[in-house]
Amino acid sequence: MSKAVYPGTFDPPHKGHLDLIQRGSRMFDELIVAVAVNRQKSSLFTPEERVEWLKACTEGIPGVQVQAFDGLVVDLLKKESCRILLRGIRTFADFEAEYTMALTNRSISADVEAETVFVLPSLEFSHLSSRHIKEIAAFGGDVHDSLPVTIAGGVVEELKLRLKPGSLEN
Repeated sequence: MSKAVYPGTFDPPHKGHLDLIQRGSRMFDELIVAVAVNRQKSSLFTPEERVEWLKACTEGIPGVQVQAFDGLVVDLLKKESCRILLRGIRTFADFEAEYTMALTNRSISADVEAETVFVLPSLEFSHLSSRHIKEIAAFGGDVHDSLPVTIAGGVVEELKLRLKPGSLEN
């Protein structure tokens, strides 16, 4: 049985994330979507909100489970008896950052032997990022088309409540 972990902040989850989850579910028997509590980033949404939204989006996708995690992703791999990370790469900058992280994970996980599988996004979603979605929403732009239909209404309402123009950090 093949198993992978797809970690991320998913703040908020968008169609690009869902595309990767759907594709990952076809590549692996089990895919754990791991919502990170990232101390380096100040997330707009709570881990509980992000987990709830991802569960709603992935309901009915075979083999997918969603959970929050805090700490090193290699520790999550060990806990889940898994050694494969699934990561999406949109740009050369993404590749550089993900490549470095993959090497770091491998170097600190000798007992797990972490491997990273890089997947390119579907062309129609290659421009999406949570940061851009929040920035567009902060200035009153419509982001419905960037979000999975299942959660778009709720996410947009929360974005309106929480964001003001210029409120996002660079």
